[in-house]
Amino acid sequence: MTEPRSSVTGLAWPALPDSVGASMLAVHYQLAHSETWPLPRLMAATFRQLALLLRHARDTVPAYASRLAGLALDDADALAAAWPTVPLLRRADVQALGEALHSRAVPADHGRVIEYHTSGSTGRPLRGLETELSHFFFGVLNLREQLWQRRDVAGTFAAIRTQVSGVRQPGWGRAIEAVFSTGPALTLPIHTPIERQLDWLLEHQPDYLLTHPSNLRGLLLEAGRRGGRPARLRGLGTFGEQLPDDLRVLARATWDAPLADIYSCEEAGYLALQCPQVPEHYHVQSENVLLEVLDGDGRPCPAGATGEVVLTPLHNFAMPLVRYAIGDFAEVGPPCRCGRGLPVLRRIHGRARNLLRLPDGSRHWPSFPAEAWLAIAPVRQFRLRQTAPARIEAQLVAERPLQAGEQRALQAMLRQRLRYPFEIVLRPVAAIERPSSGKFEDFIGLPDG
Repeated sequence: MTEPRSSVTGLAWPALPDSVGASMLAVHYQLAHSETWPLPRLMAATFRQLALLLRHARDTVPAYASRLAGLALDDADALAAAWPTVPLLRRADVQALGEALHSRAVPADHGRVIEYHTSGSTGRPLRGLETELSHFFFGVLNLREQLWQRRDVAGTFAAIRTQVSGVRQPGWGRAIEAVFSTGPALTLPIHTPIERQLDWLLEHQPDYLLTHPSNLRGLLLEAGRRGGRPARLRGLGTFGEQLPDDLRVLARATWDAPLADIYSCEEAGYLALQCPQVPEHYHVQSENVLLEVLDGDGRPCPAGATGEVVLTPLHNFAMPLVRYAIGDFAEVGPPCRCGRGLPVLRRIHGRARNLLRLPDGSRHWPSFPAEAWLAIAPVRQFRLRQTAPARIEAQLVAERPLQAGEQRALQAMLRQRLRYPFEIVLRPVAAIERPSSGKFEDFIGLPDG
């Protein structure tokens, strides 16, 4: 890691950062201690902060006057006991409530109120508000992630994602630059054709790359097909989509690079960061969000069980989201052997619409590792959609027309992985366009109802 940045002329060591950098380091110092707390102590601190947020919401946000009425907000223990009685807030509720969710008296020392928009990948885009303070905590957790993954911020950082243009910036962003002297950052729009993306990486030779899992898979498969590895590449980061089971193995095999995944959302920022010692574990960022995983009866899921993700960001006083059901499902993990007390998610499954529904009514999230396709045919991209209870349509982008035997083998492989003898309709296409949100789904299930 490079040396801390000093803002004082003629002073390099010990460094004196500017006010933002000093605040970042001060909060990160606290996080470095709280991440090792036992879970009861961590939850006690979470509910103390939650009580402050809820008092503000009850008193200044019209939508919460009745939702939070009668809740004990002066006793964190009583609040924790009553917490399961607070009704869930769903995306449709947020849309319907609109400005009734906006605070009428945001504390002045929380800074400016900033508007954000979700991608609308569910078909329900949202307009939300946050403050400079809540955005500051996003920066602190960005700093934590860089430090957890031991990235050398003096290197070159590349991001292939949405809402960027192909530009070169002098640093890694305000949050990191406030603390460290960094190398440059490069960005490229994710809708750039995958062949040109690989050319761009080989031209600029970044040390680190951040992109969506589906886009990284495309880059790795393209690199495997034609050859090419960014020579200085030291690490990969992914976000925004479900991480396929095989992608870490594919990244090691193709580019010999470790992969660190991030679980985040527009409404709450960082939700869980990959453990640097136990990569299959994601640590919930409990200092910034109360994250619950609930079963169908609204009870907390034990380790090994999968349930619905429900969020309460702790520092957004402009538009509090109290027990917000984001639409994702996740598997709860056991306590992590790394020594951190932060709660663990073992797997993030994605949305209910990505569930396969079997004719007997059972459902599961299917998985389609790259080697399962490539062992049969040169498939470069695919997307599956369940169009009827016993029918699956598979769009395929292949390097050449598939032979009859390859088609039959693909159908057999899909039936085996889907755990049912579905009618499999293969539809070769020239390309599968990425949606405007940038988030790609390789399987879309039947809609409810």
